[in-house]
Amino acid sequence: MKFCDLNKQYLAYKKEIDAAIQNVINSSSFINGNEINLLEEELAEYTGVKNVLCCSSGTDALLLPLMAWDIQPGDEIICPAFSYIASGSMISFYKAKPVFVDVSPIDFNMDVSKIEEKITSKTKGIIAVSLFGQCADCKKINEIAEKYNLWVIEDGAQSFGATYFGKQSCSLTDIATTSFFPAKPLGCYGDGGAIFTDDDQLAETMKIMRGHGQVKRYIHKYIGINGRMDTLQAAILRVKLKHFNKELEIRNKAAELYTGLLKDMVCVPEIQEGRTSSWAQYTIRTNKRDELKASLAEAEIPSIVHYPLPLPKQEAFKKDINPNEKFPVADELSRTVLSLPLHGLITEKEIHQVADAIKKYFHHE
Repeated sequence: MKFCDLNKQYLAYKKEIDAAIQNVINSSSFINGNEINLLEEELAEYTGVKNVLCCSSGTDALLLPLMAWDIQPGDEIICPAFSYIASGSMISFYKAKPVFVDVSPIDFNMDVSKIEEKITSKTKGIIAVSLFGQCADCKKINEIAEKYNLWVIEDGAQSFGATYFGKQSCSLTDIATTSFFPAKPLGCYGDGGAIFTDDDQLAETMKIMRGHGQVKRYIHKYIGINGRMDTLQAAILRVKLKHFNKELEIRNKAAELYTGLLKDMVCVPEIQEGRTSSWAQYTIRTNKRDELKASLAEAEIPSIVHYPLPLPKQEAFKKDINPNEKFPVADELSRTVLSLPLHGLITEKEIHQVADAIKKYFHHE
């Protein structure tokens, strides 16, 4: 069994993907090919957002808005304490200060009740990560941001395809980003990402910065980066986007089955009112996490700990953290979470196999 069976997915769409790749090779338009424009249009239609910029990774998708907003050294940006490092690290990379907020024990997203106490005169914005496939509480976050004149980014690297009160993830904030890392709900065959915004001026600025700040050949308006997506990746994503909603249905049915089978043995994920999940991960909690993980490995069932160390405890952020500050929920999650196999073509048989192995562990434990 594989944690995320990318080969099975490739074989399912092989003819379409091979043809899309061959078309790009035949055209030799490997950089800024027409597939980029077409994918941006299709992503805009899918999310209902005016402007989409495809870029080289989900990380560069986070960096470009900070560049466009001209974040300065010493500026403070609020982000969750329990997440992948990209949100906090891009803030630090740009010489600003990440200000970490503890998360909710229910959906693992930023605890909105703890945001305002972290706002200071130096605060410029909020990066709200939509973790494991479920959107952060963007309505409340936007309300706080408006009160203090802050911008908001939804980091939708794990939630593309999820909804929040009927609206698509990546359409909920001033700017949103996503990742097309291969194992994401919608993944390419390398690195890739996208930025979403209804703000035409910001979109134009980021588009220029994405290509070394160049407005025409060798004429540069801004200091930028090489943040372009390869045309081959766009072609692959266009194929997979056609099948994406079908895979979302499979992910949701798989999660529902997991929950029914496991709810009496472990803490299962909860979807908050008004939301759907894209189920980037199916993540359980148990105080026997490490022992269960080892038992699953013996049964040749892969599992992953997302994440074993909260961001405020990472050495990379040592200079930004008050060592006396506590993040109890993030600490607890790091000790207890375990993500189980789940992907867009997983079968009921495979889910029962995982659940049976978990049941066997607790029966003998």
